[in-house]
Amino acid sequence: MLSPIENQVNTIFVHVSDLKNSVKWYSRILGKEYDINAVSDPVYNIQLNHHTGLTLDAGPVGVVKEKSSSTYPLFNFHTDDIHKAYTYVKELGFSIQSEIVDFNDFSFFTVRDPDDNIIMICTG
Repeated sequence: MLSPIENQVNTIFVHVSDLKNSVKWYSRILGKEYDINAVSDPVYNIQLNHHTGLTLDAGPVGVVKEKSSSTYPLFNFHTDDIHKAYTYVKELGFSIQSEIVDFNDFSFFTVRDPDDNIIMICTG
């Protein structure tokens, strides 16, 4: 049966408790410019590439989402140089969850965002 659902991811939603803090964190890790004065609830969209976007979602006005840590990575950001990426994240002072793990053709490490979500940085 032919599926009417396309083989692509358009948007990743990350639920956050403090939108401005999360915009700052995600923009810094991606090296993107942002205007904190332009950030307003309930959501902030960060264009990643091609079709994919990242939506930071603080929820409806008047509702404060509580932090809820993830056990496993929600998604990954790609890097061609895992060691340079690790050094960059460390210099930002972000919470590194795991050290670099190397396989034959794949390497990764994980970080925690301000809401304790685990995000993977990986090659391959």
